[in-house]
Amino acid sequence: MTQHEQPNLNLPSTQFSPSVEADWQAGKLLMIGESYPENTYEFFAQIIEWTEKFLGQEGRLLHVELRLSYLNTSSIRAMIDIFDLLQEASDSGKPVSVSWLYDSRNPRASELGEEFKEDYTFPFEIAALRS
Repeated sequence: MTQHEQPNLNLPSTQFSPSVEADWQAGKLLMIGESYPENTYEFFAQIIEWTEKFLGQEGRLLHVELRLSYLNTSSIRAMIDIFDLLQEASDSGKPVSVSWLYDSRNPRASELGEEFKEDYTFPFEIAALRS
């Protein structure tokens, strides 16, 4: 597989994990749903690996769009690992951005986005989804 034939990552949502769409060509990682998988490390390892590969091989924007209504503690830790990768890339001059979109009826999701945003300096937008 050449550098130009990088794989996308598509994980369907389950009762316990969000859907994940990682589109190499578009430079976009999208996660939608709730996250409390039985084996959080195993679930997020493939997302972290894809993100590391993209950031290591591409100099163009990686945009992460998150519509996560609930995350358990281990999912929050995994998201911090992803955000740390984005921060490292941003610090070295690579363009990254995050959109945290939440249901306006779920104030906890908004608060979680704000808590994440406080720790990072890359562009991090928080917005309510239109109901």
